Amino acid sequence: MKRILSGLVMALILVATSCSSTPSLQEYFVENSENPNFLSVDLPVSLLNMDKVDLSKAEREALNSLKKMNVLAFKKNSSNAIEFETEKANVKAILNNEKFIDLMKLNTRYGKGVIKYIGDDETIDEVIVYGDNDEKGFMLIRVLGNNMKPANLAQFMKAIQKSEYKGQGLEGIADFIKG
Repeated sequence: MKRILSGLVMALILVATSCSSTPSLQEYFVENSENPNFLSVDLPVSLLNMDKVDLSKAEREALNSLKKMNVLAFKKNSSNAIEFETEKANVKAILNNEKFIDLMKLNTRYGKGVIKYIGDDETIDEVIVYGDNDEKGFMLIRVLGNNMKPANLAQFMKAIQKSEYKGQGLEGIADFIKG
C-alpha cells in the first residue's frame, strides 16, 4: 500500500512540475484586462478604413487575412515602478517560449522591442509586437488572422502606407500612454 501511495505522490509531483507556470499570451491579456495599470483594447481591422483605398490583389489578400488586433499597454508611473518591472519580466518570459519565432528586433528612440510570430514558413497564426520604454511603460499587440502568410506582412504594410492611415481610433491608447 505504501508503494502505491508513494507512486501516486510521485506521479502528482511530476504532473505538477511538468505543467508550465507561465501563462499563455492570451491568458496574460485576459488576466490583466481589468488591471488599472493596463489599457486593454480590441481593434477590428475595419478600423483602418481600407474600403476606399485602391489596393492590389496581393494587398487586398493580405488585408483580408487579418481579423483583429488586441492591444495591452502598461503605463508606468512613480507608484507602480515595481509592478512595471514584474510585468515586463512576465511578458518577456512568455515571449521567450520557443513557439514564438523572432521576426525582427526593434531599437528606436522610443524604446526597444521585438516582433515575433507563431506559425511556420507557410502560414502565420499570430503576430506579436512588443515594445517597452523604461520611463513610459510597455505595449503588447497581438495581430490575429486567418491563413496569414509571411509575405502578407509586407503587403499589409504597403496597404497601410497607401491608405495614409493616421491612427484614427487609436487616440485612447495615445492618451493613456501620454497622460
